[in-house]
Amino acid sequence: MNKLFNNADEAIFDIKDNQTLMLGGFGLCGIPENSIDALVRKNVKGLTCISNNAGVDDFGIGLMLQKKQVYKMISSYVGENAEFERQLLSGELEVDLIPQGTLAERCRAAGAGIPAFFTPAGVGTEVAEGKETREFNGKTYIMEYAFDADFAIVKAWKGDRYGNLIFKDTARNFNPMMAMAGKITIAEVEELVELGEIKANEIDVPGIFVHRIFQGKNYEKRIEQRTVRTKK
Repeated sequence: MNKLFNNADEAIFDIKDNQTLMLGGFGLCGIPENSIDALVRKNVKGLTCISNNAGVDDFGIGLMLQKKQVYKMISSYVGENAEFERQLLSGELEVDLIPQGTLAERCRAAGAGIPAFFTPAGVGTEVAEGKETREFNGKTYIMEYAFDADFAIVKAWKGDRYGNLIFKDTARNFNPMMAMAGKITIAEVEELVELGEIKANEIDVPGIFVHRIFQGKNYEKRIEQRTVRTKK
């Protein structure tokens, strides 16, 4: 099976309207910049996007929101995006805000083949509305379902043509668990290396989980917020 693609546009060739996508990253760290740009160019619509956040107004998933490509956003934090707020308040965008740990576990459960699990996060809040609850050892838990995503799109530091991936520092974040959870996983990498260059003990995600890989380019790696001390 040939997993190697020339660029993002080729790698996302069969993503269609109304599909569900997982998009790796935390804030603007470790997001699949090239793939998001390709999705914007392709102008697919009606997407359900599962991501820790919704980018910022002019970068990341924020670019897809600007073009009204996202029908539903499933996230744990969306506070840096004014266009997201506008679409939410106007009823243009459906939003499912869930605890960050629950988001992570729903990704992990999908990759592990676990259909559902119980968690105490959100008990007694709006998060629990309409969900099954059960008591274990005197404590109430709510049932959450694993995600069911058509595609997982992730960004790694290094990868080879078999799809073995290494993530760098905090850019690892949600990427490994999402890579294991998509029906089809697309990985963009900063460095595409030769087979054998990545040692077995260094691999963060083995290639069996990755269906397509390409070397990205022109990464901006923006900082979401920069706070500096005023000189005295």
